[in-house]
Amino acid sequence: MYEDIFKNHFSLFTYVNKKCKITLKVKIRVTILNRSEFITILDNKLRLIRNEKDFTQDKMAEIIGVSKKTLVQIEKGRSSLGWTGAVVVAVLFKDSDIIQMALGGNPHDLVLSLAFNNYEDNYEPTLGGKVWWKNTEQQGNYIVQQNIISQHYRILDQQDRRVCSSFDLAYIRKRLTELCEREG
Repeated sequence: MYEDIFKNHFSLFTYVNKKCKITLKVKIRVTILNRSEFITILDNKLRLIRNEKDFTQDKMAEIIGVSKKTLVQIEKGRSSLGWTGAVVVAVLFKDSDIIQMALGGNPHDLVLSLAFNNYEDNYEPTLGGKVWWKNTEQQGNYIVQQNIISQHYRILDQQDRRVCSSFDLAYIRKRLTELCEREG
């Protein structure tokens, strides 16, 4: 009974790290991420990220541009990175397994979607969404994908290059139609 109520709000995710020989199965609550949730996630993961990279508190504080005292306060949950600090951590440690698990892959796309309502760039190449993305629509040579963690959308061309990204599905559908009409 409860599964029926929550089935649209949870997603089962399996992660395999061959280097560490770990298989992790997680049931994830699916919500649309906003800036404040993004900051909270990185606040809560900061110590794990630092330990993953084997940095001291002094070294980590220097890298992200805060004092050691501030870093300690953030790690204890008494302070926050804020938007700029969270972006710095996400960008500098984009290859961190901790960040990728928490945010659903490379955070670059997510940061751009949070910073700008509807982001378009110069067709940046992607890996095609093999792990963190599900295909939701396809029209012509374009695919709309949704991130399974943050729930934001992106359009990929036939070479898996990102055309645009947004949390606004109506905007994504409008852009998809425009792109297909432009191709003829």
